[in-house]
Amino acid sequence: MPPDASPYDALLLVSFGGPEAPEDVVPFLENVTRGRGIPRERLEQVGEHYFLFGGKSPINDQNRAFLDGLRTDLAAAGIDLPVYWGNRNWDPYLADTLAQMAADGVTRAACFVTSAYSSYSSCRQYRENLYDAVQGVQGAPRLDKLRHYFNHPGFVEPVVDGVLAALADLPEEVRHGAHLAFVTHSIPLSMNDASGPPEAGGGAYVVQHLDVAAAVVARVAEETGREHPHELVYCSRSGAPHVPWLEPDVNDHLEALHAAGAPAVVMVPVGFVSDHMEVIYDLDTEALATAERLGLPARRSATAGTDPRFVAGVRDLLLERAAVERGEEVARASVGRTGPLWDACPVGCCANAREDRPTLCGA
Repeated sequence: MPPDASPYDALLLVSFGGPEAPEDVVPFLENVTRGRGIPRERLEQVGEHYFLFGGKSPINDQNRAFLDGLRTDLAAAGIDLPVYWGNRNWDPYLADTLAQMAADGVTRAACFVTSAYSSYSSCRQYRENLYDAVQGVQGAPRLDKLRHYFNHPGFVEPVVDGVLAALADLPEEVRHGAHLAFVTHSIPLSMNDASGPPEAGGGAYVVQHLDVAAAVVARVAEETGREHPHELVYCSRSGAPHVPWLEPDVNDHLEALHAAGAPAVVMVPVGFVSDHMEVIYDLDTEALATAERLGLPARRSATAGTDPRFVAGVRDLLLERAAVERGEEVARASVGRTGPLWDACPVGCCANAREDRPTLCGA
């Protein structure tokens, strides 16, 4: 008998979106920054990162590959469930996808968001976007966002294997002393302070990353017999210079490692689920150039991407939430110290600093 995904009759992949051609770049950035008063000239400067790669973000092709993986995985497990895709900032837009789902007769869908951690920009803003999209579609399905998965083994184990492969690719004489730099997207300090439920005191974004980093280091030590020095560092800082963001920047960290005599470094993009722009520009282009200038042996480990374990992890999260909605007891997979998080985000979780906006019901 196939696994039971009821009450869900669809799965919705929710992502950030990205430009597909040079003429899309500035309009896409206008969508991303709408309401922040950022001048077009500044957006054109930021857009240069995209123009280095032909004006196209890799994220949409990666989502298409992930969709194919999800559909194949669900079918192989005997789960007959359509999989849709909607973006926050570019085509296919969430509202358009929800309109198609309504036309197809979908009544209730589980939502998998391609952002694994707690913060306003990585969780609550998606819930606001989903709420807005539902309001604009007559007969829109009910949507339930699947829980955070930063510590799900389906995400963590591919990261571990990526680190092991990157270490093995370093010259043998520096491999054993290599530092691991766990890299994620920087956010304003105030956003980190407000991440997680208010009663927990904030700071969940950093705490969750540190927990995953520790779990990965422990697993790498199990495989290699060595516990590598490791740090959490950041990339892709934006916004006004006077607003404090999480530090250190990965390039500053590489400078510090070199000055301290570190023999090598592996950059682990633990904050990202696939090789999108922050990875291929901030790490593969800019940070690796910094390491080369310093003469510091460096490698970048792989993201989870379309690893079958990550894809299967989405199925696990779907079936877990489906069982919960049916009132059944369920085992929740996780690694590290934090444990599995909630299904429905608590009231006030990852607060919106600009305005109090409604969020997706049931998420």
